[in-house]
Amino acid sequence: MEPKLIGDPIDRIDGKQKVTGGARYSADIKQPEMAYAVLVMSTIANGTIRDIDTASAEKMPGVLAIMTHKNTPKLPGYDANKPGATALGRVLHLLHDNQVDYSNQPIAMAIADSFEHAVDAANHVRVTYQPKTPAPGLPTSKAEPFRPQKLPRPDDPVDTQRGDLTKAMASAEVSLKQTYTTPTQIHNALEPHTSVAVWEGKQLTIYQATQGIFPSRERIAEYFALPPENVRVIAQFVGGGFGSKGPVWADGVLAAMAAQYVKRPVKLELRRSDMFGMVGSRSATTQQLEIGASRSGDFLGMAHRSLNQTSVFDDFSEPAGILTRVLYKCPSQEVTHRSIRANIGATSPMRAPGEAPGMFALESAIDELAYQLNMDPIALRLKNYAETDQQKELPFSSKSLRECYQQGAERFGWSKRTAAPRSMRDGNILIGMGMATATYPTIRDEASAKIKFNADGTVLLSIGTQDIGTGSYTAMTQLAANAFGISTDLVTLRAGDTRQPKTPVSGGSRTTASAGSAVVQAAEAVILKAKQLALNDLKSPLKGQKESDMVVEKGRLFLKSDPKKGELLTTLLKRNGGNALEASTSSKSGDEKEKYSMYAHGAQFAEVRIDEALGEIRVSKLTGAYAAGRIVNAKTAHSQLVGGIVWGVSMALLEHAIHDPRTNRIMNANLAEYHVPVNADIPDIDAFFVDEKDEIVNPAGVKGIGEIGITGSVAAIANAIYHATGKRIRELPITPDKIMSFTA
Repeated sequence: MEPKLIGDPIDRIDGKQKVTGGARYSADIKQPEMAYAVLVMSTIANGTIRDIDTASAEKMPGVLAIMTHKNTPKLPGYDANKPGATALGRVLHLLHDNQVDYSNQPIAMAIADSFEHAVDAANHVRVTYQPKTPAPGLPTSKAEPFRPQKLPRPDDPVDTQRGDLTKAMASAEVSLKQTYTTPTQIHNALEPHTSVAVWEGKQLTIYQATQGIFPSRERIAEYFALPPENVRVIAQFVGGGFGSKGPVWADGVLAAMAAQYVKRPVKLELRRSDMFGMVGSRSATTQQLEIGASRSGDFLGMAHRSLNQTSVFDDFSEPAGILTRVLYKCPSQEVTHRSIRANIGATSPMRAPGEAPGMFALESAIDELAYQLNMDPIALRLKNYAETDQQKELPFSSKSLRECYQQGAERFGWSKRTAAPRSMRDGNILIGMGMATATYPTIRDEASAKIKFNADGTVLLSIGTQDIGTGSYTAMTQLAANAFGISTDLVTLRAGDTRQPKTPVSGGSRTTASAGSAVVQAAEAVILKAKQLALNDLKSPLKGQKESDMVVEKGRLFLKSDPKKGELLTTLLKRNGGNALEASTSSKSGDEKEKYSMYAHGAQFAEVRIDEALGEIRVSKLTGAYAAGRIVNAKTAHSQLVGGIVWGVSMALLEHAIHDPRTNRIMNANLAEYHVPVNADIPDIDAFFVDEKDEIVNPAGVKGIGEIGITGSVAAIANAIYHATGKRIRELPITPDKIMSFTA
């Protein structure tokens, strides 16, 4: 069989399981005598619980317990004010007190012998409150902004400044100063957050819908004051996360608490409405962009001042300005981040956190300036093309953005665009074309992997990483197969379990760069052992040859200088006792991130068609060109780009969690009124990769692609809407009422 290796669009190794129903998600897990937990949620956003009456609920059929702050045992490792060390460590509400900090906060838990009995019991819990006026969020908040202590990624400073911005703006011949706003958005993965907790003495196994089995293990172990090895987290399959399943939320801990309380396995599966508040959201933002330029289009000064909302009990700052620091050449610049507190659920990472809302503002402002200068938007971007990372004063490990502009424009048909707004139409349909830059940092965390090459030519790959639907299992398998030049059919993968080698959270587009690098290095370590075995084998044709001259292809070890001289790895192993060769590695960044700035880049193009009389917006064409280093699997990688672009459509035109300003309750906490795209909303998407080789970025040579698709698509659509209508809408989502009522 001819091996399918790197770059080929091979089918997912778990595809058959998923389409036939064989894949077991956390909600599919069943345990003997399993009980079911359902949460009771607060109906106020600020105040205290004056009384909670569980008497009638406790008498209902099948009810095992009703847990409230009155009877819930305190966790030995619980600290109400202690978040985790990273953006994934949120402050949790675990039924330990009567304080209510946001609407839809868990305040009680009904546990019963069936889900239906638990729902019924939860509905019969009666709560009275001592309410207080909630602190509202953006845009109505009057709270005093504060400077957050840190941004989610430690390498990103909260504020930065270079040059003399005041002097630069004073010398500018053309300037722009505008404010852009984005709303609260909810992740809404198809699979709700689910945990099944099983205790055996002091050993806890938890099947969990999580993007990070190891962070989950460590946080849960901390709460229960257990050694991490006493907690096993399994995520066989995850039905979407988009950032919301990265942190450890209350539901996973509460499931373990419930199982301990009733002394039997417990499943806690959130209902759709439960997910609006307690498992994170994208923060609303207000962003002010200021740009000064020469008449010829050279940027002289730029400011990006971002204000976001966070909860009253936690601190997560949406890092909206981080890409402004690096994307364009500009001698004077200021980027700041400020927050206000509100009685809302904890804000947290959501697909392209910071980058998605930040790039909407930045790339909209660049487009506005292009019109002021009467320049083509691509020409203005090329005029200010950054050859180096000015903020860090580092070269890029690779950058193919010019090629993305050129190839994307050609495939989209940008040359057919007429420059003037409202200059393209089809009868009563206004047509607009817009574009924007896309970019996302390449992130790599420490990861481990173990590879065992057997004498029969099969490979066992053990790696802890979870696959959140992106195709990680397939990519890891391909990388292992590629190292030995064998078919992926010969590789068996063990993953999604904390009993396997440790890997980071699947978030920040880091999985393949991190875990994939560990796979590559583990395979290299096995091959090194094979070389050493051959060098010392009197019967090997490679005896006494130079190790540096040996390579492996198609499962065969041979000399580069004389390819005929070599042998199959299986032959070598069988002759030496038939023992497998295995190696474990821990892979982490070296000094490359101190010497280089590492990003994936892209160019996004959008065409919209807008009914002039009705304001109805249709995205009719989307083209995206992306340079992201080595592409492991063309099919799953393309799927990731398309998914990100679809998110851009959703963010630009639909998604908006609407808070009642009087109560801070989310008024559209369901998928009937919280709108996301359906198939009819999405045109054919032409997303493709520009060839790029990067031998610096990591051993796998890859750059993350899970989030870059959204970073340019929102602004490209917004810019196309301006080109179609001549109306610049700076508030997301862009809906027909804004098209109809907006005065240019």
